[in-house]
Amino acid sequence: MAKKEKVMHWADQTAEQIIARKKDKKEYVVATGVTPSGTLHIGNFRELITGSFIAKALTDKKKKAVHYHYWDDYDVFRKVPANMPKPEVLKKFLRQALIYVPDIIDNKHKNYAEHNEKEIEELLPTVGVIPKILRNSERYLNCEYAEEMKTALENTDKIKEILNEHRKEPLEESWLPISVYCEKCNIESEKIQYKGKYNVSYECKCGDKKTFDIRKKGLAKLKWRVQWPAWWHQKDVDFESAGKDHFAAGGSRTTGQKIQTEVYGTISPIGFGFGWIGVKGGKQFSSSAGVIFTLKDVLDIYEPSIVRYIFAGSRPTSEFAISFDLDVLKIYEDFDKCERIYFDKEEDISDKEKVKQKRIYELSAVKIPKKLPYQPGFRHLTNLLQIHEKDIKKTMDEFKDLKTKEDKDRLKSRMQCALNWLEHYAPDDFKFTVQKESPKDLKLGSKEKQALKKVSELLDKPIKDKELHEEFYNICKELNLNVGDFFKAAYKVLINKERGPRLASFILTIGKKKVKELFSGF
Repeated sequence: MAKKEKVMHWADQTAEQIIARKKDKKEYVVATGVTPSGTLHIGNFRELITGSFIAKALTDKKKKAVHYHYWDDYDVFRKVPANMPKPEVLKKFLRQALIYVPDIIDNKHKNYAEHNEKEIEELLPTVGVIPKILRNSERYLNCEYAEEMKTALENTDKIKEILNEHRKEPLEESWLPISVYCEKCNIESEKIQYKGKYNVSYECKCGDKKTFDIRKKGLAKLKWRVQWPAWWHQKDVDFESAGKDHFAAGGSRTTGQKIQTEVYGTISPIGFGFGWIGVKGGKQFSSSAGVIFTLKDVLDIYEPSIVRYIFAGSRPTSEFAISFDLDVLKIYEDFDKCERIYFDKEEDISDKEKVKQKRIYELSAVKIPKKLPYQPGFRHLTNLLQIHEKDIKKTMDEFKDLKTKEDKDRLKSRMQCALNWLEHYAPDDFKFTVQKESPKDLKLGSKEKQALKKVSELLDKPIKDKELHEEFYNICKELNLNVGDFFKAAYKVLINKERGPRLASFILTIGKKKVKELFSGF
């Protein structure tokens, strides 16, 4: 008997690698981190959800795991992002820590960094991503990195040697692995010195001079290439990834691994470089140009579980584009098929594909339902919404037979996504408005008029869309009418366009009475 091929999701493969390295560890640590220096885009979310998948894969293997997400909000504010309002105001705060930049966007948060963090943080539970949030500003101000900073300062020459291996120009003689913020003006100081043990001094352009103990004052922070391995060491991190640029030869991953091993004496976590995410059917995605697609933008079009599905179905190292064009229809169809496979409601699926799709669904569903939920077709909803002039309440009335709250909630959620897509991304040739009366200025041939009349007569009796579709061809054959001309005439009368949704089902969806009125007007 042939041996069954083992199918394993990439999150499970990664979890197995993590466990194999430290088999008896009581709790595995998955980490993600982002600098909130601007609007956080869907590429940043990829890191968060990937960490969440791997933490889930570990817990699914009956292992204890924690997912830490840290905000690097004590980083220096070096550049005003292109999409920010009041750039001239923000420029005044350059070279200060992000937490010292005020929230000039809506004045609802403690600072600029928190504004950017909260935009995505508040949406994370919606998509089932619930990490333990850490803010590096709080950790630095509480002097929680004091020991790691002391170790780095004592090994400055070793760290410089590691970093210089991948630099064209060597670091300056006075370089130190830390930055210091002036206590008086909050600006990053240019002149700093290590005085031994826990003591550091700085001299600021504003005239302030101080020597302080890094265990008692949180004015200092590790520079990024040193902070990353220091963090891994401090929290005994088992997995952390980043953008693929960090994993390039000589990137911060390369130097971080070496610093952790040679300076901190511990082993680095498993990780991989994320592929870039593009956008299909929207404006060209570009952080530098200020064209940002956020998690909220994606949730406006896709249900939470489908957002997870998009990422669960793509390897983290691969590049892909999130669709806002007509591919949205296919993604909903693919997710619904995946869901049916999970509940064994889809036929002609190989065992290998069934195992694969079931695991993708387990990772995708924010909460796995007890039975197959109602699956309203996204395409059908877009048609219904347009027939009812985008009125959600009227469209909901078409589904009076739904009994459970869960089914009603899914319908309402999916309908809102369909409406958002219609209003912001659907191509013009997909949009339509059902005519209120037969267009008086539309010129039709006698055969076309006869065909429409015959169709309206068919609507006097019960008829299904498949039967009605077949009758179109019978009528055209009887009248010796070109089929294409018939369809063109029907669409022109119904929606004043030469093409539209599948005609038979479209007619029945609009309603027999309304279509008879339109077709009988000639």
